[in-house]
Amino acid sequence: MTTDGRPNPYECGPVQGNHTAPPPDYSGMDRRGALRVGVTTAMAVGSVALGFALRDRGSHKNTRALPTIKDHRADKPAGATDMAIVRGSDPATNVRKAIEALGGMGRFVRHGERVVVKPNIGWNRLPEQAANTNPDVVAEVVRLVVAAGAGKVWMTDASVNTPEQCFARSGIEKAAKAAGATVVRPDASAFREVNVSGKLLRTGDVLFPFIEADRVINIPIVKQHGLSLASMALKNWYGVLGGQRVKLHQNIHLSIIDLAAMVKPTLTILDATRILLANGPTGGSLADVKQLDTVAAGTDEVALDAFGATLLGLNPNDVGFIVEGMKAGLGTPQWHNLKTVELGG
Repeated sequence: MTTDGRPNPYECGPVQGNHTAPPPDYSGMDRRGALRVGVTTAMAVGSVALGFALRDRGSHKNTRALPTIKDHRADKPAGATDMAIVRGSDPATNVRKAIEALGGMGRFVRHGERVVVKPNIGWNRLPEQAANTNPDVVAEVVRLVVAAGAGKVWMTDASVNTPEQCFARSGIEKAAKAAGATVVRPDASAFREVNVSGKLLRTGDVLFPFIEADRVINIPIVKQHGLSLASMALKNWYGVLGGQRVKLHQNIHLSIIDLAAMVKPTLTILDATRILLANGPTGGSLADVKQLDTVAAGTDEVALDAFGATLLGLNPNDVGFIVEGMKAGLGTPQWHNLKTVELGG
């Protein structure tokens, strides 16, 4: 409802789970606080019970026989730009300018390669509510990948709310298909068990394109998160995983880094067209949304998240997964020290 009692057209009904709990110290979280998030995160795959093994649960499964996700990072040409920040009124133009500043999509995708693009499609929300990646941003990334000569382009995510509703209401499914992507919804047949070999996670059921792809492109949105403080590039890898992801909230920052270390993407495009400043990650109220008309792109997810944290009014050093990502060698929070191009605004 709106403040004057009228129906709010942006509301989609109750959201699964409680994501408004105060953020914990990233170094640890009590079990009771984690469980308050709710057990319905398993709705990412409907009623299918997919899972993962936690190292501290004593799983003895032989992981040597399981596939691993290969390193998808591309070689960096000498003198290449590390990061591009573009501001402007058109999201697709911002994406094009950012990729051009990095050297063009041909730097990241070669002819005939299979590419998976991974937006955030977690929630049954409209684009204006800034709970999911902007569909215009996703569509332009797909178009650029197709133009670079990719042999196959998948677009996928493991939604928290009902996938069919999330993919449709976000506008992402329609936009990605029109741009040339094959949409993979997170049903039972879409998952494969892999060896994660993380500090917290032993194994996990992941969407198959991440196993089969030659290149992976991450397209997160910038938004506040009630447990991890923020959801951006590194946090977006929760969406490759099936099962009851709520269990990972018991040590959310380390689990974020386990998944980021598992995927190692080729390229990341950070969507800050609209950002969600409060009541994340689900959002709902337009009062929580701020229009920034910004896109940032690069290969260092830690640096991109550090930049994104500043957009949310956060100090990157106070965000646990950014600190842990630096410790794990995934990147640097000192994004100003990288070779960075800023355009527009």
